[in-house]
Amino acid sequence: MRSTGPVRRIGRLLMATTATAAAGAVTALSLAATPAAAAPTGTTATRPGDACTAADLGTRHPYIKSTEVSPTITHFKGWYVTEGTTGQQTVSTDTTTVISVSVGLNDTIETSFAVEALSNVKATVGLDVMLEYTSTSEESNSVTWNLTQPGYYGFYKGTKKVTGTYGSLNCNRAQQDDGSWALEWTEGPGSGSFTTFTTLEEGAVRCQDGVPADSIMAKAQALLDCGSAAAKADHPAGAVAKTAQQKPDRPPLHPTPTTSTPAEQPTATAHSTRAALDCSAEAYKIAVPGKPLSWGAPLLADDGVRLRPSSIFSAHLDNWRLCNVTEQDGVLEASLWNWGNGGCATIAEQNASTERAVLMTVPCAEDDLQRFYVYRDVPGSSKIGVQNKYTGSMMGYDRYADGEFIRQYSSGRQDGTGTFDLTAV
Repeated sequence: MRSTGPVRRIGRLLMATTATAAAGAVTALSLAATPAAAAPTGTTATRPGDACTAADLGTRHPYIKSTEVSPTITHFKGWYVTEGTTGQQTVSTDTTTVISVSVGLNDTIETSFAVEALSNVKATVGLDVMLEYTSTSEESNSVTWNLTQPGYYGFYKGTKKVTGTYGSLNCNRAQQDDGSWALEWTEGPGSGSFTTFTTLEEGAVRCQDGVPADSIMAKAQALLDCGSAAAKADHPAGAVAKTAQQKPDRPPLHPTPTTSTPAEQPTATAHSTRAALDCSAEAYKIAVPGKPLSWGAPLLADDGVRLRPSSIFSAHLDNWRLCNVTEQDGVLEASLWNWGNGGCATIAEQNASTERAVLMTVPCAEDDLQRFYVYRDVPGSSKIGVQNKYTGSMMGYDRYADGEFIRQYSSGRQDGTGTFDLTAV
């Protein structure tokens, strides 16, 4: 472990003069930033440039960057009806397209961030979309319809598939045009794509039926391939052989849950070697504002970082150094090295996608699981929010109590318990 020149630079990054702090505090209380883009009608979703408060430093929100809605046929069967075979028909269709709900590469939709992202999609497109994991392959393929005319029919189930991209917003300080400071929601690390869909509809349609353009029914009618010989020929009542258009592009298998790393995050490396860290000389406590408990590293390797009181018996387990510090767009990135046990804070690789996973310490390595973004209050304030670089989750705790674990939360703790004080010791 070595300490070098960046000490003073890090100190300047974290603190500012009293005069600047006073101006910044007034700005944070009285100056509301103009949103970069208006929120969609009927939603109050957080947008880049919106004002935030110090309590939001430990939180994060998704925002929808783009959407596309496309009518899609999920189940289809060509069926010929002759005179005397009209009336109610029940047809088993074939699966043509499988749609699964996903946010990033995570299709479990168990985290608050994923649920909020889909809720924002619903508000953005004005459609009642699925807000939890499901797949159209799980739908029954049977369609029952009352037919009054003979002809060549397409029995179908379909939906409106909604896809697009999302970004991640974090609360951080931003300097205003007049030189003062304010807290704003700014686009941070973490972005990806999503897929969801509306409730399936079913029906039967003929070539000669008039249907609304760009509707699910029109998509089904297009699959009939009305200009083909198969559509024009006489057939016995019942199923008609598939045309090329009606064949699925891929086997209709249930999607295998991904074990990949999140789409918006870099690839993690193994904990194989100790990294040579360039650490600040100053040590810091990461404390609950206005209260005595702070982050305390464990002595045992299988234990986690907990809220602990600071005392002469803390053995520096409550002291942290910022290492390999970089700054981009006002956000610090650093490894958190513990003075007491010599380890670096991390989320265990096997728990990276787990909501409420416990913050641990391990031997330091070049690993994005050991890197954290630090979001700061206006200059003069020591309040921060902490986000794991690899998982995108914010650090917080379930309740204020001695021995309570520090955990990761995909959207942070909305009650303010993800905001901490970074104070030099």
